[in-house]
Amino acid sequence: MTTARARVHGTGGLPGKDGAGRQSPGRARFMGVLLILLSLIPAALCYVSFAAWLPADRALYRDYQAAEPCPAHATVQAASDCLSTWPFTVVKTVVKTGRNSTYEATLKDEDSWRGVVSFGDSGPLVERLEPGDRVTATIWRRGIVVLDKGGVRQNSADAPRDELQMNAALGTLAALLAAQAFAFGAVRLVGPRGYEPFTWNPYGKRLLITSIGVCFGVGIPAVWIGIPWWAVPAVGVPVVVCAATLMHRYLRPRAAGGV
Repeated sequence: MTTARARVHGTGGLPGKDGAGRQSPGRARFMGVLLILLSLIPAALCYVSFAAWLPADRALYRDYQAAEPCPAHATVQAASDCLSTWPFTVVKTVVKTGRNSTYEATLKDEDSWRGVVSFGDSGPLVERLEPGDRVTATIWRRGIVVLDKGGVRQNSADAPRDELQMNAALGTLAALLAAQAFAFGAVRLVGPRGYEPFTWNPYGKRLLITSIGVCFGVGIPAVWIGIPWWAVPAVGVPVVVCAATLMHRYLRPRAAGGV
């Protein structure tokens, strides 16, 4: 019993408490290479977010804001980039709040067309609609973007929105995840025998939670306030870097002391 206690005490803690003590240098290097390779996935998502997704949504919203009412003689093909209005009759509505929220209105025209229009929330119009109500739909690029009844209007889920801040938040989060995975992998390659505190528990987990909280904590208010999208990475990245530095300073002595 004395010998067993001495062995446990001599390792500076329980073996394998965070998984680092059990890993051989070869296994640590393998995990390092794996983490670096995995970091390429969020890095690619970050590139797509800022290089393709965000510019495409910005261009779509600008085109929608610049669209003008269609001329009376416009054909269906020519009317795709202008705003046309058509009368419809409400067949039924679905207003379901909760975990799986659903807000839909089924419409039909005087001919045989029948379709479902989705919305992001219930108000101000969808919750008031009843079967048989006559509504006016605004159509842009062959999609219903606005529904109107008696002057009460509501954008559909297909209406372009100026919410580039959320695109930036997701892209920034992907960049931070890529940087975290790359850093944790590189440390394992450089120092396979002593890469603490760059382990999942607690450093990696805390850093991941911080990154998610900061990105959405900045992105969502940015949408409400209407500040530019570039403010999200400009604020989020420095905050996460500072948090990572402080956490490292706190955890590094504990890792070195075997606590």
